[in-house]
Amino acid sequence: MDTRFNMFGNELAAKFSKRFANASLVIAQSSLPNSIQELVSLRASQINGCGWCIDMHTKEAAAAGETSVRLNLVAAWRETTVFTEAEQAALALAEEGTRLADAYQGVSDETWALVRKHYDDDQTAALVCLVAMINAANRMGVIVHQKGGSYEAGMFAASLG
Repeated sequence: MDTRFNMFGNELAAKFSKRFANASLVIAQSSLPNSIQELVSLRASQINGCGWCIDMHTKEAAAAGETSVRLNLVAAWRETTVFTEAEQAALALAEEGTRLADAYQGVSDETWALVRKHYDDDQTAALVCLVAMINAANRMGVIVHQKGGSYEAGMFAASLG
């Protein structure tokens, strides 16, 4: 299946995409560790089936030093020993915040308590905003069939200039 629409080739979509990306900079510049940001973005993207975002966040995480073992195990993080309790809390928030329609309560009290145990107010705010932003990005990518495979680490940051 080919990409349906070039979000970077249309003036209105390009303006929106640039503003959307600039809003993401607030999260990127927060005290939430970059490794957590990439793992959360990768997990939500896996759930949503966004090839472009999976490609981007896998490559950005690897370029930042994330191991292939951990990247390969993100989809099954509950069944591994390679993620810290803080990372598990963030991954649980990513899953529950992505699968809102699948749960009557959205994010569980248990997951929220784990997030608050490991993250301060600014980091918690960044996590909540990150889950919302990556889900919006996934939806745009899936709607237009933006294909993964061609992303190169640093490409996104370079386009914001």
